Amino acid sequence: MADLKDFAEQLVNLTVKEVNELADILKEEYGIEPAAAAVAVAGGASAGGGEGEAAEEKSEFDVILKAAGASKLAVVKLVKELTGLGLKDAKDIVDSAPKAVKEGIAKDEAEGIKKSLEEAGAEVELK
Repeated sequence: MADLKDFAEQLVNLTVKEVNELADILKEEYGIEPAAAAVAVAGGASAGGGEGEAAEEKSEFDVILKAAGASKLAVVKLVKELTGLGLKDAKDIVDSAPKAVKEGIAKDEAEGIKKSLEEAGAEVELK
């Protein structure tokens, strides 16, 4: 039991670079895809390593509408289209800005939504 605790302590104290090397070894030599475990261990390791490393590990983003801008109607229509909500619900989101349009989505999708909303004239932020 003490050996397992020591092993767990070593895993938790790995740097992000070491976690990546461990993931490569597990994949190449043992055929194990440790994606979820690597993120969990890296998240624990980066907690003491600084904010920059923690930001790299983020995989879910929230798209926050900060302001509708000059083209409020275009933004309402776009929010309706992006969320699948009704017109009234989309208008409520735009009227109550700053408000989350979508939450817990992938980075690529979040950036696409942000770009679309900004092209429509809105102020948008990713968190």
